Formats: sequence, structure tokens, C-alpha cells
Amino acid sequence: MAIVGVAVGGKLLAPGSSAFSAVQAIEMVPGSRTMAALEAERTQLIAMTTAARTLTVVDKPKLASPAEIAAANPVSGGTGSGGIVYVTSTPPDPGSAQSIAYNMMAGFGFSPTTFFGCLKDIWNRESGWRYDAENPSGAYGIPQALPGSKMSTAGADWQTNPATQIKWGLGYIKSIYGDPCKAWAFEEANGYY
Repeated sequence: MAIVGVAVGGKLLAPGSSAFSAVQAIEMVPGSRTMAALEAERTQLIAMTTAARTLTVVDKPKLASPAEIAAANPVSGGTGSGGIVYVTSTPPDPGSAQSIAYNMMAGFGFSPTTFFGCLKDIWNRESGWRYDAENPSGAYGIPQALPGSKMSTAGADWQTNPATQIKWGLGYIKSIYGDPCKAWAFEEANGYY
């Protein structure tokens, strides 16, 4: 044991010794608990890094209780025409573009508790609810109007005002699809709406 102590001490006190030299000195001690612990941590970090690189997040789950779905859709028991399942949603944070849309929906004949989940899904995918979202194809804004200038029919401030874009987008959805859940079903099937 004395020989090991002298070897470790000699390594630690050698000129130019550093923390790295101390680790090398500890490595010289066979069966060192410190080295075993360090090696175990190293192995765990390698495993965690490998696992993190293999994860793929596909989508956030959309959940609603059967009672909520039935309450939102009393006639069809939660399923609309074409087998569309309506997922209810709570109101978004006030002051956000989502809140503006939630509050405008009734004016277009859409129950927010019934249809906001579908609208949220569409515009999450299309623009992330960013009023200045731009696509190389020329699509612009929250609803990704193509070309963006189409939204001028809802207001001259279409390039910068989320409310103007949402107004246009809800009108578009109503005229083309009938409601946001039918638009979402089309989006899911085709990758656009």
C-alpha cells in the first residue's frame, strides 16, 4: 500500500501536475472506487445521449373525455358527418391570436367549444399562429393565404394584424369547407387546406 501511495503522490506532485494528472494517478490504483463511479457515470451519459438522439416527437395528443365530446355534439354523439370526431377545447390565453380567433368563431356560426380544437390544429401546422409566417410559395399569415394579398378583402392591415387575418381565414374556411373540423380533415388527408 505504501508503494501505491508513493506512486500516486509522485504523480500528483510532479512538475506540471494538474487535475488531469490527478485523474491519471487515481487510474493507476487498481479497483479504485472513484474510477468505477466515474466510468459508471460515463457509461450512463453515453446511453442517455444515444437515447436522446433516437427520439422523435410526432404530435401532442389531443384528449377529451367522452362526456365532453357528447356535450359538444349532442345530436351525433361526438361524431360529425364523414366520421369526423370533434374534440372540445378550452379558451386560449387572453390577448393571443388564438384568443382573437376563439372570440370571433361564433360570429361565423362556429361554436368555439366544438370547433376551436380543429382550427387550432390547422393553424398550428400552417403558421404556428404567427401573423408574419411566410411560405416560399407565397402563402402568408396565420391562415397561410395564397397569395397573402387575398386577405386585403378583410382589411388593409392584412400584413400585420392577426385579427384581420383570422377574420379572412374563418370566412375562407366557412365558404370552402363549412367548418374548421371539415377543413382539418381535408388538411390531414392532403397536407394543405
